[in-house]
Amino acid sequence: MTKRATREVLAPGEEGRAAHTASLSRCRRCPRLATFRDEIKARHPDYYCRPVPAFGDERARLIIVGLAPGLHGANATGRPFTGDYAGILLYETLHRLGLASQPQSVAIGDGLVLAGCRITNAVKCVPPANRPTADEIRTCAPYLNAELAGIADGSVIMALGRIAHEAVLRGFGVPLARYKFAHGARHAIGRQVLWDSYHCSRYNTQTRRLTEEMFTAVMSAALREVS
Repeated sequence: MTKRATREVLAPGEEGRAAHTASLSRCRRCPRLATFRDEIKARHPDYYCRPVPAFGDERARLIIVGLAPGLHGANATGRPFTGDYAGILLYETLHRLGLASQPQSVAIGDGLVLAGCRITNAVKCVPPANRPTADEIRTCAPYLNAELAGIADGSVIMALGRIAHEAVLRGFGVPLARYKFAHGARHAIGRQVLWDSYHCSRYNTQTRRLTEEMFTAVMSAALREVS
Protein backbone atom coordinates (compact mmCIF):
# COMPACT_ATOMS: atom_id res chain seq x y z
CA MET A 1 0.00 0.00 0.00
CA THR A 2 1.05 3.59 -0.45
CA LYS A 3 2.27 5.51 2.55
CA ARG A 4 -0.61 7.00 4.55
CA ALA A 5 -0.66 10.29 6.40
CA THR A 6 0.27 10.09 10.05
CA ARG A 7 -2.52 12.52 11.00
CA GLU A 8 -5.97 11.37 12.09
CA VAL A 9 -7.87 9.03 9.80
CA LEU A 10 -11.56 8.43 10.51
CA ALA A 11 -12.97 4.92 10.04
CA PRO A 12 -10.62 3.69 7.27
CA GLY A 13 -11.63 0.82 5.04
CA GLU A 14 -14.93 -0.57 3.87
CA GLU A 15 -15.84 -1.93 7.31
CA GLY A 16 -15.86 1.60 8.70
CA ARG A 17 -17.86 3.24 5.91
CA ALA A 18 -21.11 3.56 7.87
CA ALA A 19 -19.33 5.07 10.88
CA HIS A 20 -17.40 7.38 8.59
CA THR A 21 -20.58 8.65 6.92
CA ALA A 22 -22.34 9.14 10.25
CA SER A 23 -19.38 11.06 11.68
CA LEU A 24 -19.23 13.24 8.59
CA SER A 25 -22.93 14.13 8.68
CA ARG A 26 -22.59 15.42 12.26
CA CYS A 27 -19.39 17.37 11.74
CA ARG A 28 -19.23 21.00 12.89
CA ARG A 29 -15.46 21.14 13.38
CA CYS A 30 -15.03 24.33 11.36
CA PRO A 31 -16.98 27.17 13.08
CA ARG A 32 -16.98 29.45 10.04
CA LEU A 33 -18.29 26.74 7.72
CA ALA A 34 -20.89 25.50 10.23
CA THR A 35 -22.18 29.04 10.74
CA PHE A 36 -22.29 29.65 6.99
CA ARG A 37 -24.29 26.45 6.48
CA ASP A 38 -26.75 27.51 9.18
CA GLU A 39 -27.22 30.90 7.52
CA ILE A 40 -27.88 29.29 4.13
CA LYS A 41 -30.33 26.82 5.69
CA ALA A 42 -32.27 29.71 7.19
CA ARG A 43 -32.60 31.31 3.75
CA HIS A 44 -33.13 28.03 1.88
CA PRO A 45 -34.87 25.53 4.21
CA ASP A 46 -35.06 22.90 1.46
CA TYR A 47 -31.27 22.85 0.92
CA TYR A 48 -29.16 19.94 2.20
CA CYS A 49 -26.70 22.22 4.05
CA ARG A 50 -24.59 19.52 5.66
CA PRO A 51 -21.18 17.99 4.91
CA VAL A 52 -21.55 16.27 1.54
CA PRO A 53 -20.50 12.59 1.38
CA ALA A 54 -18.80 10.87 -1.54
CA PHE A 55 -20.93 9.52 -4.38
CA GLY A 56 -20.50 6.56 -6.67
CA ASP A 57 -19.18 3.03 -6.86
CA GLU A 58 -17.88 2.00 -3.42
CA ARG A 59 -15.33 -0.34 -5.04
CA ALA A 60 -14.24 2.13 -7.69
CA ARG A 61 -10.60 2.31 -8.70
CA LEU A 62 -11.03 5.77 -10.24
CA ILE A 63 -11.53 8.39 -7.54
CA ILE A 64 -12.27 12.00 -8.52
CA VAL A 65 -11.46 14.64 -5.89
CA GLY A 66 -12.86 18.13 -6.23
CA LEU A 67 -12.55 21.22 -4.05
CA ALA A 68 -15.77 21.70 -2.06
CA PRO A 69 -19.56 21.69 -2.49
CA GLY A 70 -21.05 24.53 -4.51
CA LEU A 71 -23.46 26.87 -2.74
CA HIS A 72 -26.42 26.10 -4.99
CA GLY A 73 -25.07 22.75 -6.18
CA ALA A 74 -23.90 19.97 -3.87
CA ASN A 75 -24.70 22.04 -0.78
CA ALA A 76 -28.30 22.19 -1.99
CA THR A 77 -28.64 18.65 -3.35
CA GLY A 78 -26.35 16.64 -1.06
CA ARG A 79 -24.39 15.03 -3.92
CA PRO A 80 -20.99 16.14 -5.30
CA PHE A 81 -21.11 18.28 -8.45
CA THR A 82 -24.90 17.95 -8.65
CA GLY A 83 -27.12 20.84 -9.59
CA ASP A 84 -24.42 23.38 -10.40
CA TYR A 85 -22.39 24.51 -13.40
CA ALA A 86 -19.22 22.64 -12.41
CA GLY A 87 -21.03 19.33 -12.75
CA ILE A 88 -22.06 19.89 -16.35
CA LEU A 89 -18.73 19.07 -17.97
CA LEU A 90 -17.84 16.46 -15.36
CA TYR A 91 -20.93 14.29 -15.73
CA GLU A 92 -21.14 14.73 -19.50
CA THR A 93 -17.56 13.46 -19.72
CA LEU A 94 -18.17 10.55 -17.35
CA HIS A 95 -21.20 9.54 -19.39
CA ARG A 96 -19.24 9.76 -22.64
CA LEU A 97 -16.56 7.49 -21.15
CA GLY A 98 -19.09 4.93 -19.93
CA LEU A 99 -18.73 5.74 -16.23
CA ALA A 100 -22.12 7.41 -15.68
CA SER A 101 -25.56 6.11 -16.62
CA GLN A 102 -26.71 9.54 -17.82
CA PRO A 103 -25.04 12.83 -18.81
CA GLN A 104 -26.78 15.13 -16.32
CA SER A 105 -26.70 15.13 -12.53
CA VAL A 106 -29.66 17.13 -11.27
CA ALA A 107 -30.67 15.79 -7.85
CA ILE A 108 -30.53 12.75 -5.62
CA GLY A 109 -33.14 10.37 -6.94
CA ASP A 110 -32.63 11.32 -10.59
CA GLY A 111 -31.54 7.76 -11.39
CA LEU A 112 -27.87 8.57 -12.01
CA VAL A 113 -25.50 5.68 -11.29
CA LEU A 114 -21.70 5.66 -11.51
CA ALA A 115 -19.81 2.48 -12.42
CA GLY A 116 -16.11 2.14 -11.63
CA CYS A 117 -15.92 5.75 -10.48
CA ARG A 118 -16.42 7.64 -7.22
CA ILE A 119 -16.54 11.40 -6.60
CA THR A 120 -15.65 13.28 -3.43
CA ASN A 121 -14.26 16.64 -2.31
CA ALA A 122 -11.24 17.77 -0.33
CA VAL A 123 -13.52 19.95 1.82
CA LYS A 124 -16.95 18.52 2.62
CA CYS A 125 -18.82 21.75 3.48
CA VAL A 126 -19.58 24.74 1.29
CA PRO A 127 -17.15 27.60 2.04
CA PRO A 128 -17.96 31.31 1.66
CA ALA A 129 -16.94 32.54 -1.82
CA ASN A 130 -15.90 28.92 -2.56
CA ARG A 131 -12.63 29.54 -0.68
CA PRO A 132 -11.84 27.31 2.29
CA THR A 133 -9.06 28.46 4.58
CA ALA A 134 -5.90 26.46 5.11
CA ASP A 135 -7.11 25.55 8.63
CA GLU A 136 -10.44 24.32 7.24
CA ILE A 137 -8.69 22.16 4.66
CA ARG A 138 -6.52 20.63 7.39
CA THR A 139 -9.47 20.12 9.73
CA CYS A 140 -11.45 18.32 7.03
CA ALA A 141 -8.49 16.19 5.94
CA PRO A 142 -9.31 13.12 8.10
CA TYR A 143 -12.45 12.49 6.05
CA LEU A 144 -10.59 12.49 2.75
CA ASN A 145 -7.76 10.51 4.33
CA ALA A 146 -10.24 7.82 5.37
CA GLU A 147 -11.54 7.59 1.81
CA LEU A 148 -8.02 7.28 0.43
CA ALA A 149 -7.14 4.65 3.02
CA GLY A 150 -10.00 2.51 1.77
CA ILE A 151 -9.11 2.38 -1.92
CA ALA A 152 -7.43 -0.61 -3.52
CA ASP A 153 -3.82 -0.73 -4.64
CA GLY A 154 -3.55 0.27 -8.28
CA SER A 155 -6.27 2.88 -8.01
CA VAL A 156 -6.15 6.17 -9.88
CA ILE A 157 -7.04 9.49 -8.29
CA MET A 158 -8.03 12.46 -10.45
CA ALA A 159 -7.46 15.76 -8.62
CA LEU A 160 -9.53 18.66 -9.93
CA GLY A 161 -7.43 21.69 -9.09
CA ARG A 162 -4.42 22.44 -6.93
CA ILE A 163 -6.21 22.28 -3.56
CA ALA A 164 -7.49 18.79 -4.30
CA HIS A 165 -4.04 17.78 -5.58
CA GLU A 166 -2.34 18.92 -2.38
CA ALA A 167 -5.03 17.37 -0.17
CA VAL A 168 -4.45 13.99 -1.83
CA LEU A 169 -0.68 14.27 -1.39
CA ARG A 170 -1.12 15.05 2.31
CA GLY A 171 -3.48 12.10 2.58
CA PHE A 172 -0.73 9.84 1.25
CA GLY A 173 1.85 11.47 3.50
CA VAL A 174 4.22 12.55 0.72
CA PRO A 175 6.00 15.90 0.27
CA LEU A 176 4.10 18.47 -1.77
CA ALA A 177 7.29 19.76 -3.37
CA ARG A 178 7.98 16.39 -4.97
CA TYR A 179 4.76 16.36 -7.01
CA LYS A 180 3.93 19.64 -8.74
CA PHE A 181 0.39 20.35 -9.89
CA ALA A 182 -0.11 20.83 -13.64
CA HIS A 183 -2.99 20.04 -15.92
CA GLY A 184 -2.42 16.60 -17.41
CA ALA A 185 0.39 15.75 -15.00
CA ARG A 186 0.71 12.13 -13.88
CA HIS A 187 2.31 11.20 -10.55
CA ALA A 188 3.12 7.67 -9.41
CA ILE A 189 2.77 7.52 -5.62
CA GLY A 190 3.62 4.08 -4.35
CA ARG A 191 1.02 1.73 -5.82
CA GLN A 192 -1.43 4.51 -6.67
CA VAL A 193 -1.45 7.04 -9.49
CA LEU A 194 -2.48 10.69 -9.16
CA TRP A 195 -3.59 12.62 -12.24
CA ASP A 196 -4.15 16.38 -12.28
CA SER A 197 -6.72 18.44 -14.13
CA TYR A 198 -7.85 22.01 -13.95
CA HIS A 199 -11.12 22.20 -12.06
CA CYS A 200 -14.22 22.11 -14.26
CA SER A 201 -15.52 25.36 -12.77
CA ARG A 202 -17.56 27.95 -14.63
CA TYR A 203 -14.56 30.30 -14.68
CA ASN A 204 -12.16 27.72 -16.12
CA THR A 205 -14.55 26.46 -18.79
CA GLN A 206 -15.89 29.84 -19.86
CA THR A 207 -12.39 31.34 -20.13
CA ARG A 208 -11.31 28.22 -22.07
CA ARG A 209 -8.57 27.49 -19.59
CA LEU A 210 -10.19 24.06 -19.56
CA THR A 211 -11.91 22.88 -22.73
CA GLU A 212 -14.08 19.82 -23.25
CA GLU A 213 -11.30 18.30 -25.36
CA MET A 214 -8.69 18.89 -22.64
CA PHE A 215 -10.88 17.39 -19.95
CA THR A 216 -11.85 14.37 -22.02
CA ALA A 217 -8.20 13.73 -22.85
CA VAL A 218 -7.00 13.73 -19.25
CA MET A 219 -9.97 11.70 -18.00
CA SER A 220 -9.44 9.17 -20.79
CA ALA A 221 -5.77 8.84 -19.90
CA ALA A 222 -6.64 8.20 -16.24
CA LEU A 223 -9.32 5.71 -17.18
CA ARG A 224 -6.94 3.69 -19.35
CA GLU A 225 -4.88 2.96 -16.24
CA VAL A 226 -7.79 1.24 -14.49
CA SER A 227 -9.31 -0.50 -17.52
